[in-house]
Amino acid sequence: MNPNQIYLSTIAPDAADTAKGFGLGLEIAEYCTAWNMDEKFAETHGIVEQEIDGVSRRLLHAPFSELFPCAVDPKARDLARFRYRQAISLAKRYGAEKVIIHGGYNPRLYFSCWYTEQSIVFWKDFLKEDPGVDIVLENVLEGQPEMLGDIMQAVDHPRLRLCLDVGHVNAYSPVPAEEWLKKCAPWLSHFHIHNNDGSYDSHSLPGEGTISLESLLRTAESACPGATFTLEVRQAAPAVLWLQERGILEDWVWKQN
Repeated sequence: MNPNQIYLSTIAPDAADTAKGFGLGLEIAEYCTAWNMDEKFAETHGIVEQEIDGVSRRLLHAPFSELFPCAVDPKARDLARFRYRQAISLAKRYGAEKVIIHGGYNPRLYFSCWYTEQSIVFWKDFLKEDPGVDIVLENVLEGQPEMLGDIMQAVDHPRLRLCLDVGHVNAYSPVPAEEWLKKCAPWLSHFHIHNNDGSYDSHSLPGEGTISLESLLRTAESACPGATFTLEVRQAAPAVLWLQERGILEDWVWKQN
């Protein structure tokens, strides 16, 4: 795997230093919380600017709390639209090439058919205007890969792709991550890589859980050769070393600052 394909999420305190040291990219996670785009923007912007200084490749994770692009209520979809437009504007400001957005499904709120139908309505309307960056729709509580695949087929827009979060699959779906990868491969542009024991979404290191990530990553590299990968873990450096020790991360070198 080429280092240019690897990103580190800033949920890890050491993400920025590790990215600079190994020549990797960063996925900006500070705006997962929407208020950081509003009253806390000045403080958050200063932190992000410091993190990305010296990092040429960047992605941005959009806010997700209380945001439902799949909502039945049009006013709820309006809120999601507003926040995503803010996120896209910030992505352009920071030079981020992709914006990661949660699909918004909650099995306690929606029938799966509602989720698919309303998501299609939302994304067809949203993408009437070219966002200028790629949007990758991330699975969270979706139980079946077809739920996202059906959205992709119906919307059929080059700017809308998928992000496969393998940790979410392991914690929330009865379908193995390998099957998700196989069925979603035509639309996969990005991956979130972290592990867990299947009981909850712990964002553990690649080797600390029940997902066979070495095998999965090699399959992903073959099935989706142009995809990018974010290590969405709470300790970045050990995760990068895990990739290196298994020969998954090619041509790595620690750069002295």
